[in-house]
Amino acid sequence: MLVLDGVTKLYGGQPGVRDVSLTAPRGGRTVVVGPSGSGKTTLLRLIAGFENLDAGSLTLSHRSLCKAGQSVPPHRRNIAYVAQEGALFPHMSIGENIGFAVPKSDAGRSARIGELLERVGLPPEMIARRPHELSGGQQQRVALARALAQKPDLMLLDEPFSALDTGLREAMRDMVGDLLAEAGITTILVTHDQAEALAFADHLVVMRAGSVADAGPPQRLYAQPADVETARFLGEAIVVTGALENGVAHTPLGMIAVNHPDQGRAEILVRPEHIVLGPDGAKGVITHRAYRGAQWRLEIKPDADVPSIIVDVPATVEHQPGDVVFLQVAGKGHVFA
Repeated sequence: MLVLDGVTKLYGGQPGVRDVSLTAPRGGRTVVVGPSGSGKTTLLRLIAGFENLDAGSLTLSHRSLCKAGQSVPPHRRNIAYVAQEGALFPHMSIGENIGFAVPKSDAGRSARIGELLERVGLPPEMIARRPHELSGGQQQRVALARALAQKPDLMLLDEPFSALDTGLREAMRDMVGDLLAEAGITTILVTHDQAEALAFADHLVVMRAGSVADAGPPQRLYAQPADVETARFLGEAIVVTGALENGVAHTPLGMIAVNHPDQGRAEILVRPEHIVLGPDGAKGVITHRAYRGAQWRLEIKPDADVPSIIVDVPATVEHQPGDVVFLQVAGKGHVFA
């Protein structure tokens, strides 16, 4: 278990990370997501030991790594780090790169290198190649194998899939997730990709301006975020104001069921997948459409005083810009406290 308590890092008197407290469960996958400048990479560097804390403490498996000016150096933390570019040694072969983390005195060293190469899905003939002879995805697999060779207590992934093509990125993400789960290694992934964060995380942390804006299971953060800004960061969000009464919100989009007992006015979150086109409801006009293969993505401007809404419909359903449609909300909306 990794525990951060009040972690703060200043740059020129300005906080890069400010009073961050979080727990990464043992064997789980924690994802830290946020816009550029939110402090997520700084947080990863503090955990790795590449930067020193200005305040707070950091503990891994009940072992203090940094507290009150005392810091364990990076090479003694048993933390593996996979960078965005892989950071392989260009003058070494693939086997030598992987073997860098395996003691030369280890009697089974060669077998261990071959086993790791196989686990990340690379053929044995690649063991003699150099990094420049591999594709970007293959280099990332080698970087992962080198990190696994270390048998770390904690794996840090710093946007390792961002330079890959979309299909390869998803395949790599799934493979890495399966490997780390099989090995039982606690993992922290930093990314700016919201979809990647939601797909990979057991525990999701959203950072904003150097602080934790919200944290918890990804399903909860998506459906019931702490604030409007977090809701909009994690996906398309429709936020309307309505009057609450007996578990229903009266809004410009009609009546929306909510799981909230209070009365009075409030902001309500509705995700686009909760919007359906029906025979009646709030009237709107299609202003734009985009073909997405299996779906049409429609931009609809309601008659009500709310922003345009994006709705996906099957490609078999023909709607044209200028058509009048009726919007209904299926499911429950989330009331911001």
